[in-house]
Amino acid sequence: MSDMRQLYQEVILDHNRKPRNWGAVADANRHADGHNPLCGDHIKLSMNVQDDKIESIAFEGHGCAICKASSSMMTSAVKGKSVQEADTMVEEFRGMTTGTLDPENQSNHLGKLKVFAGVKDLPSRVKCAILPWHTLHAALHSEQSASTEGQNDPVPDSGMVA
Repeated sequence: MSDMRQLYQEVILDHNRKPRNWGAVADANRHADGHNPLCGDHIKLSMNVQDDKIESIAFEGHGCAICKASSSMMTSAVKGKSVQEADTMVEEFRGMTTGTLDPENQSNHLGKLKVFAGVKDLPSRVKCAILPWHTLHAALHSEQSASTEGQNDPVPDSGMVA
């Protein structure tokens, strides 16, 4: 277990310091803003989807290390995927980080994203990790914004503040 925590910390720090796909996609045809009002994480996601495939994707904004690392790894993981494959990854990531999907016992598409499995044990950080994924879902379905509150709250009634 300590090896997984060490890997988690290293991955978070690396993607926080050197986020992949940072910036904006110049020819983007999909956009969404994501906001976590409790801790202030805010990201802007832009992407170009052609023939049902994510051709390019980037993010920018501000947030904690977990949010930035999740955004960085998410954009790398979904680039080149179909909209349906990306939607499946959104659901699997949400399930993994909220504890409803066991990343080791189920066939899934998470790959390296499994490093975030331990977030389920940190309720105040679940929203930080999930925000980019809510934002991706919004952009894929032509919604302009996403939030970790209301019906999208991954840990309702937790009483936790990030």
